[in-house]
Amino acid sequence: MNVVVVESPAKAKTINKYLGQDFQVLASYGHVRDLPAKDGSVRPDEDFAMSWAVDSKSEKRLADIVRALKGGATRLILATDPDREGEAISWHVLEFLRSKKVLAGVAIERVAFNAVTKSAVLEAMAHPRQIDAALVDAYLARRALDYLVGFTLSPVLWRKLPGARSAGRVQSVALRLVCDREAEIERFIAQEYWDVGANMMTPRGEAFMARLVAANGKKLQRLDIANEEQAMGLKARLEKAAYRIDTVEAKPVKRHPSPPFTTSTLQQEASRKLGLSPQRTMQIAQRLYEGIEVGGETVGLITYMRTDGVQMAGEAIGQARGVIARLYGNSYVPGVPRAYSTKAKNAQEAHEAIRPTELSRLPREVNKAVQSDEARLYELIWTRALASQMESALLERTTVSITANVDGASLDLRATGSVITFDGFLKLYQEGRDDDEDDENKRLPAMTAGETPKLVTIDAKQHFTEPPPRFTEASLVKRMEELGIGRPSTYASTLNVLRERNYVRTDKKRLYAEDKGRLVTVFLQNFFHKYVEFDFTAALEEQLDRISAGEIDWRQVLRDFWQDFSTNVDATKNLRIGEVITALEEQLGPHIFPPREGGGDARTCQTCGTGRLSLKLGKFGAFIGCSNYPECRFTRPLVQPDGEKNGGIAGDGDTPGIKKLGIDPVSGEAVTLRDGRFGPYVQLGEGEKPKRSSIPKGYEPVTLPLEIALRLLALPRDVGLHPESGEMIIANLGRYGPYIQHGKTYANLASADEVFEIGLNRAVTVLAEKLAKGPGRGRNQRAPGKVLGVHPTLGQDVVLHEGRYGPYVAHDGVNATLPNGSDKDSFDLAAAVKLVDAKRDSGGGKTAKKTSARASKSTTKASVAKKPVRKRKAGAAEPA
Repeated sequence: MNVVVVESPAKAKTINKYLGQDFQVLASYGHVRDLPAKDGSVRPDEDFAMSWAVDSKSEKRLADIVRALKGGATRLILATDPDREGEAISWHVLEFLRSKKVLAGVAIERVAFNAVTKSAVLEAMAHPRQIDAALVDAYLARRALDYLVGFTLSPVLWRKLPGARSAGRVQSVALRLVCDREAEIERFIAQEYWDVGANMMTPRGEAFMARLVAANGKKLQRLDIANEEQAMGLKARLEKAAYRIDTVEAKPVKRHPSPPFTTSTLQQEASRKLGLSPQRTMQIAQRLYEGIEVGGETVGLITYMRTDGVQMAGEAIGQARGVIARLYGNSYVPGVPRAYSTKAKNAQEAHEAIRPTELSRLPREVNKAVQSDEARLYELIWTRALASQMESALLERTTVSITANVDGASLDLRATGSVITFDGFLKLYQEGRDDDEDDENKRLPAMTAGETPKLVTIDAKQHFTEPPPRFTEASLVKRMEELGIGRPSTYASTLNVLRERNYVRTDKKRLYAEDKGRLVTVFLQNFFHKYVEFDFTAALEEQLDRISAGEIDWRQVLRDFWQDFSTNVDATKNLRIGEVITALEEQLGPHIFPPREGGGDARTCQTCGTGRLSLKLGKFGAFIGCSNYPECRFTRPLVQPDGEKNGGIAGDGDTPGIKKLGIDPVSGEAVTLRDGRFGPYVQLGEGEKPKRSSIPKGYEPVTLPLEIALRLLALPRDVGLHPESGEMIIANLGRYGPYIQHGKTYANLASADEVFEIGLNRAVTVLAEKLAKGPGRGRNQRAPGKVLGVHPTLGQDVVLHEGRYGPYVAHDGVNATLPNGSDKDSFDLAAAVKLVDAKRDSGGGKTAKKTSARASKSTTKASVAKKPVRKRKAGAAEPA
């Protein structure tokens, strides 16, 4: 018997069909061991010895492998993924099995394949090798570095910067990129400029546009026309000018296709074209790689998706050329197959680019067998791979130079345009862009030198320079790759950690640096500057690559790193909080103390008039407070919710900043928007117990109008008398959202708007439906939910529900809440199984609680039964 170990059950199921009855394919479910999340897991004093631990879930998987080996296996084949992580998983499995002494007489082999297809798997099985020690060393070095940085630096943050959650080797550098961009945007000062263009006609009456590019022999740069006066002067001169076409230059241009996808370019393009996050893209790609049933056969649809190689295998290139000729004709097949090389730093091209395993498998054939997002991603990969081997597109780029003569001086104009003369690869695929630079469809009419075009109108348009754009997930991944920060497999998880730590947020695909993230970045730049430098992080990645190539010793890399790093950390032990605050205020001053609209010192407290505002570090993070505390109790967050800086009135800690929305016409009191401990709210007037209302989901606090604020403050609202009981039905907002109440019966409403709009008839119906479900909050009242699939090992459906506290997954009495930031619409079975298994293993869930209760009861009975009987003294009375 041959035992084969892979990472996932889906991959195991696919490969098992290829190998037959003499093979038992088992899944490790990813990594089986990890460094325990506590001090001492990596010990620099012992030359970086590491302690590994197996969690309860992995113990079950490893126990299955142990049983299979004890059942008479003669060969153990480690067939994990063909990268560093895959090599590490094989090494961990092997080390664990050696510790259990179950490998006597068992031949150990390592195989790797780039695609889960029958031919690729059988070819790999025919050419086994041993575990690559250099790749394992590179993994160990990377894991030790990440652990040492995280578990050494994070406690420093907790002590010196309350509210900060963690720091990481790659995470902190990625965060710096986002924060640096935010600071650039804040420092940016818009500059006015104008452009001047002429709408013209050829002698044959064909319209075109030409732009002013030079005046009096001087070339005009973008910002040279600085104001309206200059623009109007040029416009007046052009309106009186005589025009003549000097030159017409038509230049052929070739545009070449992009290479097939790497991990990072796939994430970027899927974000731009499909709107998928990097994390979601990798989840879908994993399923396409591991195997999906198409036409009665389970097969991997794409090659391995964690790669920075851009070349395709020779047989794949041959397939591509054949498909291109069949679908589009021989004119779209280049004379020589295209070869590509990567420009990314630290790239390793040992693996192929991401491509379909069979380029002849068209997207329309796959669409019938997969879900929507899987179909879209497969089509994107297929079109990019096929286009990479198509003929170049041919364009003709035309430039027309025009002279405008007026009052003995000349002004120069230029008209440009392009036309596609042969579409080539553009017939199939055009790379997405974050801008609108393409002008292929802007075609100029035919013109010749010496002609005199006719002026129609002159346009003078005002513009202002724009700040640099905030990063999208796609552009951040691109920048990280350019700098050589991280590896293809880490980009998605790095971005996810930044969101989970509330260091960044995503709004309309743009990444915004949160104040918490900016504080961490400034702290690290001031006190751990070297370790958030781009060049240092990239150089460390190069050293890890050299380890994987067997060129340098991994422990020596760790020794060199730890010597400087530990010295730097030790130097912060005597760091005073005052020094931290000074550094933060110095760099973030313009952000947290911007100029006041009415002038004056931005740091003078407007409440007491004498105190000075400064940054404070409290138990729950940073805030702005007055130096006259406790006499003046003014506080506010670093930046106010309405974007108006430095406003606010004295509060008790729950009213850190305000924005006046208007006056209540009934009471005449001010209605204000405030940011409290539990989020934004509106308040009517002042006093000891003013009327307040939280702002429900679906309403944007920054743009909240007075009308809505008054409606919120008017709650609870009387809907009407119930026709049967005669009692009033009330609509209101509660802790768990909008609801209506009749006596002791409460019924949730779908949205906050319904609180203001629901009528009596609808309210009676909703209450009746609630009563029909029966009392209590039991499982029978829960909505059916979305079935994600059957648990691969325990059976029964895994179901996604929308609960009172957010979305969660349920399986056989175990409920597990989805992690923060998870997209419930794209949450899949594999992720759900991982959640419920972790919850079950930790003792959560109904089944576990029952078992625990029974065990506790049995223990109690046993302890009572075994309780020793004290001997009575002679003459003592028997107990009654």
